[in-house]
Amino acid sequence: MRKITFYRTENDKCPVEAYLDTLSNKEVEKVFFVLDLIESQPVVPRKFFKKLESTDGIWEVRVQYANNIFRLLGFFDGEKLVVLSHTFTKKSQKIPKKEINTARQRMREYLLRRNAL
Repeated sequence: MRKITFYRTENDKCPVEAYLDTLSNKEVEKVFFVLDLIESQPVVPRKFFKKLESTDGIWEVRVQYANNIFRLLGFFDGEKLVVLSHTFTKKSQKIPKKEINTARQRMREYLLRRNAL
């Protein structure tokens, strides 16, 4: 099965945790319900977890709670480890390029630091 972890900056800050701290308890519960589903199920419905086209390996976790849609972007480190690196509340159909670019930049930083070890 997959394992999910959150990206941390060089100075050990976690953008995903900081974002989750802004949500209500019920919203956070729903996010972790979906994350547990992704970790435990061999096949996850695309409405929860899918690879974004033309993004060099960026994946999207989609969580809907009431009228809000939370997006968690990340990437695979190997075959089973999913590193979630960026989050935002989606307001439109299309994911803004700046959100994808943030996830890409954090993926590059993560891989550079991992390879330097």
